[in-house]
Amino acid sequence: MVSLLLAVIYLSFISLGLPDSLLGSAWPVIYPQIGVPISWSGIISLIISAGTVISSLQSDRLTRRLGAGRVTAASVGMTAAALLGFSFSRSFPALCFWAVPYGFGAGSVDAALNNYVALHFASRHMSWLHCMWGIGASTGPYIMSRAITRYGSWNMGYRIVGILQIALTACIIFSLPLWKGSAGASAEEGAGTGGPMPLKDVVRLKGAKAIMTAFFCYCAVESTVGLWASSYLVVYRSVPEVTAAGFASMFFIGITAGRAANGFLTMRFSDRQLIRAGQTLVGLGALLVLIPAGQTLALAGLVVMGIGCAPIYPCIIHSTPALFGEENSQAMVGVQMASAYVGTCLMPPLFGFLAKSISFGLFPFYVLILLALMAVTYTFAAAAQEGRTAGNRR
Repeated sequence: MVSLLLAVIYLSFISLGLPDSLLGSAWPVIYPQIGVPISWSGIISLIISAGTVISSLQSDRLTRRLGAGRVTAASVGMTAAALLGFSFSRSFPALCFWAVPYGFGAGSVDAALNNYVALHFASRHMSWLHCMWGIGASTGPYIMSRAITRYGSWNMGYRIVGILQIALTACIIFSLPLWKGSAGASAEEGAGTGGPMPLKDVVRLKGAKAIMTAFFCYCAVESTVGLWASSYLVVYRSVPEVTAAGFASMFFIGITAGRAANGFLTMRFSDRQLIRAGQTLVGLGALLVLIPAGQTLALAGLVVMGIGCAPIYPCIIHSTPALFGEENSQAMVGVQMASAYVGTCLMPPLFGFLAKSISFGLFPFYVLILLALMAVTYTFAAAAQEGRTAGNRR
């Protein structure tokens, strides 16, 4: 039963990743067709992220009340409906409208599943879980690129992914009895006994603000690269649109391959060591993208940035129960998810504004600044963990 439940959770994370990279890969084709400025993709991204912030903050309450299985099924179903809505949209207001259920569909399930795996499985499973997300995220741009090439339509790309999401929703619904078994009891019951932890108490936990800021910066990096890498290649590096859409998927392929390998590396190295190594690789990848030496180097930079991103998110999540206590982990993971989505919500639109006002050439510098802030705040969070451990020894 444990293996079957874990397989369902993996499948759920594939479904989370599938639509995440569609907008960035399709936007160079979408914005001229609907007659809006290139920077307006940041508005759609902001709406999606705002929904995920709200739903992730409610994850503790929803998971305790409904159980992780029902939350997962409902959330994936809501995302499927939103993607089908995207596929029939022909205007910017329509895209904004369907961005609302798309955002609400992601936050709660993300927090619930992450916390369950952090509590009940080794670090390698957390990396492999997010590898499944990467499979979905790297498949999305490929599907979009093929749809644009074969059908001449970005709408068809969204439609194909929407249909896949419906199939995944059906699989999760049929698997609901697994969540009621003894192995999945904790997941079905939610975060454990007692009521949800008030937000003000979560924020006051030692190290909470630092780790929230680190999450903010990490997801700002990941979402900015995912949303704007394709446009950067088209506008600033003169790469053809179809080629750029395929290049953007290299970033997510790097994340996917990196997380598959990271699952094995966790058997030898600590979460903290892997996070530091990942931050170093993200910086190296950004420098490769910065060097004006042709398309090949830029492609390599996107892959290296993806590999660098691979261990950061899952290793920080996996260390949450140790840092804040198992009794606080569901609430803390929800707040971490919210902080991450705020970064996703604010920073890609900010880059869009800067790119329009100044230059798309700022792209690698923007990534490097966020990376530096992430490294500093994670250092403070790690110091807080050491202080907690020392206090417990006393």
